Amino acid sequence: MAKNRQYIRNKGENPGYRGNPNAQNHNQEQQEDDETLVDIVEVKEQAQDFFEKNQSLIIGLLVAAVLLAGAFLAYKYGYQAPREKASMEAIHKAEYQFKQDSFALALTNPGEGYEGFLDIIDNYSGTDVANLASYYAGISYLNLGNYDVAIEYLESYSANDDITPITKNGAIGDAYAELGKMDLAKSAYNKAVNSDNAFLTPYYLNKLAILSMSQEDNATALSSFKRIQKDYPQSAEAKDAAKYIPLLEK
Repeated sequence: MAKNRQYIRNKGENPGYRGNPNAQNHNQEQQEDDETLVDIVEVKEQAQDFFEKNQSLIIGLLVAAVLLAGAFLAYKYGYQAPREKASMEAIHKAEYQFKQDSFALALTNPGEGYEGFLDIIDNYSGTDVANLASYYAGISYLNLGNYDVAIEYLESYSANDDITPITKNGAIGDAYAELGKMDLAKSAYNKAVNSDNAFLTPYYLNKLAILSMSQEDNATALSSFKRIQKDYPQSAEAKDAAKYIPLLEK
């Protein structure tokens, strides 16, 4: 019967080794874990030290953020929302007069104690309705023949839909054309036709083409008519395009 043999460690061999080939790897992993633990402790201590040194600043920033959030919510729901609601009720009568082409009344005295567009702009500034009132006021002044003021109100209007950017720039073009400022009118019409609306785009393309012809800018006129013919063949302006294109191509 064989006697039990004792394992004798070779010189320089790791004392943790007892015939297990993974013992050295285990010791290395343990050392890495210890180093990781030390790193975590150091980071934690550094974070605590930073907080202690900057405690007042951090708390102050947190308090400021809470106050700002509270102020924003108070402004939005306690101040701005009621004003938006009130302005929507105020503009009702002025819009009615506008639709009746009673532009002077719509601007200043729509009746029944309601405010006109000009008062709405002043009394509800910053609201969506006051912004819309600027558009209405511009169109009203255009129809009343006060072109400089029309341009002023139209340019102050911030368009945020698909239609009024076209009509805004088209109306500005009309106002400049009435003032004899044809280059500015062309620039406004070019902005208006940077769109794709089956009714409005060919309408202002036709205006741009006619104005360009009056300035002997036949290249712009021709390209405008050709766009009508190509993109809007069913529009009312397509007839003018068909008539003028052969003349301009000669």
